Amino acid sequence: MKQDRLLIIGAGGQIGAVLTEALREAYGSDNVLATDLRPLTNQTGPSQTLDALDAAALAETAQKHGITQIYHLAAILSATGEKDPQRAWEINMRSLFNVLETARTQNMHKVYFPSSIAVFGREAHRENTPQHEVLIPETVYGISKVAGENWANYYFRRYGLDVRSLRYPGIIGYQSLPGGGTTDYAVDIYHYAVQNKPFTCFLRDNTPLPMLYMPDAIRATLELMEAPADKLTVRTSYNLSGMSFTPAEITASIQKQVPGFQVSYEPDFRQAIADSWPGSINDSTARADWGWKPEFDLDAMTADMLLNLRAQYP
Repeated sequence: MKQDRLLIIGAGGQIGAVLTEALREAYGSDNVLATDLRPLTNQTGPSQTLDALDAAALAETAQKHGITQIYHLAAILSATGEKDPQRAWEINMRSLFNVLETARTQNMHKVYFPSSIAVFGREAHRENTPQHEVLIPETVYGISKVAGENWANYYFRRYGLDVRSLRYPGIIGYQSLPGGGTTDYAVDIYHYAVQNKPFTCFLRDNTPLPMLYMPDAIRATLELMEAPADKLTVRTSYNLSGMSFTPAEITASIQKQVPGFQVSYEPDFRQAIADSWPGSINDSTARADWGWKPEFDLDAMTADMLLNLRAQYP
């Protein structure tokens, strides 16, 4: 087991819940402290409530537990953030500053800060969006992630703090429900399919978006954090992708295994958000720097999602 001691902020979220268990397997359960605003249940290691906006509580918790790495996963996501932009900015940015300052002042080894394809806007190339591209996002979530990327780069260059980041596309997994993102339909649709319920999609049927299956997202995160520092050429955030598809294409993939599954389309405010994002991502820099390669395509993901969700809906 590795001897670092890890603090996970936002361990109850869609990615946080799965990443926490993966990190406990790698570092030992007792060496990974899971935290969230609300009490966590069914934990295999230590956990507590923690508000990342409380800088003193964060610093005290890190010092008390001898934390050497922080994984900061808490954030207000794209669709939810548009309902109260100032609150989303305050939460996303102040929590990040608290993490960076705690890590800097306590001389921590590494910080993980997830970014998102929300950093791109309509000025970016929509297909095969490159690593180094103009970033003019159209949501407060995206704005906060661009700012966060630049602060991560600043703390690395100014203070030598080893901050690492991935621009997650839409993440699809069966372990937990999504938390207010524009790509959430691609999780919800599987839940409806296994229950034989018709699904109403909030995007047009021909809207392509980059996606990634949860096992690939977790593996990418672990691989980036284990990569030698001298191999990393990006200190803002790495482009990351697994597959791209439209709502019509994921529907067709599901219908191969669930004949008769019905989907209708009623685009809402999230359509404009999706229209400002890339349809596909070029992640060649991640592949070159630390050997990234996804394992799941759409049909393989569909088969695994349906298999696991059927066990949840007996």
